Amino acid sequence: MKTLGETAFSVLDLATIKRDGTAEDAFERTARLARHVEALGYGRYWLAEHHNLAGVASSATSVLIGFVAANTSSIRVGSGGVMLPNHAPLIIAEQFGTLESLYPGRIDLGLGRAPGTDGLTARALRRHLSSDENEFAELLAELRSYFDTDRRGSEERVRAIPGEGLNVPIWLLGSGSYSAQLAGFLGLPFGFASHFAPDNVLPALELYRSSFRPSATLAKPYVQVGMNVIAADSQQHAEYLGTSLKQRWLRMIRNQRAPLDPPVESMDGLWSEREQIMVESKLAASAIGDAATVRAKMQAFLDATQADEIIVNTDTWDFADRLRSYEIVAGFKSS
Repeated sequence: MKTLGETAFSVLDLATIKRDGTAEDAFERTARLARHVEALGYGRYWLAEHHNLAGVASSATSVLIGFVAANTSSIRVGSGGVMLPNHAPLIIAEQFGTLESLYPGRIDLGLGRAPGTDGLTARALRRHLSSDENEFAELLAELRSYFDTDRRGSEERVRAIPGEGLNVPIWLLGSGSYSAQLAGFLGLPFGFASHFAPDNVLPALELYRSSFRPSATLAKPYVQVGMNVIAADSQQHAEYLGTSLKQRWLRMIRNQRAPLDPPVESMDGLWSEREQIMVESKLAASAIGDAATVRAKMQAFLDATQADEIIVNTDTWDFADRLRSYEIVAGFKSS
């Protein structure tokens, strides 16, 4: 059985905008957090592409990756993920080729196939919608070809410059079976979005591992799982901080796109019994509590998934609480 001490830890950030806050404020916190977790020894810092969400400022993901990389010195920085169907593969290859050229050996390209937004915004992003799963595989193959070192000697006229010949690690990310199986078939690392789709994690990981074929990228499967984590110096304070996360999910199931709200003493009166059940089911892959509680929950999730890496998403109203939470989790590596 794996232990937290031998498991890689990384960070997922949405550049969260607080109520009455601005994107500029969110970006300043992102830079500070990236420097903080780099000093704590986290391995990578990923930013997620979302659109038309009032509380999320990471929509121009590749731009923000460059900002974080410029504000750090050693931590890997990447996308968790870029939603490939929203973009021409050539553009992604050029953007990440540029990032890799500026910050060699530090850039990751995590790819998802969902739009990261609502249907109306998805149409504004890419003008057409397709339910053909084969399209994603075709887009992925095209994207990977732009990084191929053999392309420059071919008769192909379309080349990614920069990008061609660069080693930008590609991950497939998802919350279901399709990306899991495709990642296994191609021998790519796979990240499961259990921080918002906990019900599907074990079947998807089993499918990934059973489908895996060794490749030039990986000799054996590599699994990353997401967790929402809020660790504090007391159980009571952590549960208080966690009400901001619960309010965010409550608004999402109500189709409301609100910024992050401050914590409240109790969720009673804010949600119905049915809504409470729905929110808590979405947060099943979460750890909220003092150090002992969080450590036990993270270890239990690791026991169930046998993941190689846990990517931690922590959003709290007070930034100092967010920094402290990542400090507590980092301590699990040495204790």
